[in-house]
Amino acid sequence: MPELPEVEVVRRGLEAHVLDRAIRSVEVLHPRPVRRHLAGPADFADRLVGRSFTAARRRGKYLWLPLDTTTGTGQPPGDAVLAHLGMSGQLLVQPPGARDERNLRIRFLLGDAELRFVDQRMFGGLSLSEGGADLPPEIAHIARDPLDLAFDDDAFVRRVRRSSSGIKRLLLNQSLVSGVGNIYADEALWLAELHGDRPGQRLRRTDVLRLLEACRTVMLAALGEGGTSFDALYVNVNGESGYFDRSLEAYGRGDLPCRRCGTAIRRVAFMNRSSFFCPRCQPPPRGRLPASPGLDVSPAS
Repeated sequence: MPELPEVEVVRRGLEAHVLDRAIRSVEVLHPRPVRRHLAGPADFADRLVGRSFTAARRRGKYLWLPLDTTTGTGQPPGDAVLAHLGMSGQLLVQPPGARDERNLRIRFLLGDAELRFVDQRMFGGLSLSEGGADLPPEIAHIARDPLDLAFDDDAFVRRVRRSSSGIKRLLLNQSLVSGVGNIYADEALWLAELHGDRPGQRLRRTDVLRLLEACRTVMLAALGEGGTSFDALYVNVNGESGYFDRSLEAYGRGDLPCRRCGTAIRRVAFMNRSSFFCPRCQPPPRGRLPASPGLDVSPAS
């Protein structure tokens, strides 16, 4: 699933290419991506035609495009189109008449450009968020991310140090900190030299602050390289893949030598996915790892 850097790359592309252009038509080619619009695909399209996107904003892994004020339609101002890419969603900007993508689901005609929502697995989607221009109420429960200037480091430290959960679980808790997924959690933990199963209660304030700084360092580096792409499912609005996968230090490097100490990176099962860490640089907490639910410490096969 795209994480903060990948979604931010898409947001920047939308900001550069789709703002302040009248939406001439909206074509919903499959109903599932607009399933959260209970009035149906036709109503979703009708309520957007003639309007324009005025900004491109993000919180964590969600994007939203505030809409301009309508005239004579009865639609109140302050609405937005809310987007989540899910596992395989793409927002692409194409010239009109360009060949349709195989999994094209929604098409917005914006004069001399088209904004297309393409989604192979259809876990993502778009919805109309009434009154959601500043912050869609559907995502108001999601915390700010570490790159947000309003992120409260002290509050994050306090909440982490009150919790008995492992620090990686806390990093993945979107009500505590958003935008950090499995890849960047592993990378930040490697950089901070902390094992993901270390309980928050056993971390010093300096440990948590070091981890926050590691999250920022890793995600800014990923942004500079267009994000992480392991396949063709994640691309920017121009259809280009990121290349931060070449710079990963832990994630996906099971059995390869740690670039810091030379010890083989280890892979373990974690919450129905995988975690990667260096057993020397990131020693597991004593008496904690074997009992941790969902975490298998058997060697990678």
